Amino acid sequence: MQIKRSRERIVVDIPIVVTTVLDSLEGTIVDLSEGGAQVVGCTLPPRSQCQLDLDGHVVFGTVRWSEEDRMGIRFPYELADGPLFDKLELARGGRRSPVPFQPRFTAQGMAGGFGRRAV
Repeated sequence: MQIKRSRERIVVDIPIVVTTVLDSLEGTIVDLSEGGAQVVGCTLPPRSQCQLDLDGHVVFGTVRWSEEDRMGIRFPYELADGPLFDKLELARGGRRSPVPFQPRFTAQGMAGGFGRRAV
């Protein structure tokens, strides 16, 4: 039986640190899409909550499956920006360009301050 995936998986080689409440493990993402990643070199039990640290940026995930030295991690929110998304786009050959980060509020938009007491 073959699983139908909603996103194309791209072969990559991205060293990361997988962090949990109790531990930090070094691993390598070898398979990446906007919705998840396959990590080799470390493993956590299925349903574990973790974060993938890359260049000071964090992507949260849940371990979906785990084997002896690899695991599949699903992201709760699809990648849309950040260093991991940029590496995915680079591995795709730039078929889609990364969307630059745009803050929701500008300094001018926040001139009145925060909360009910803002004047």
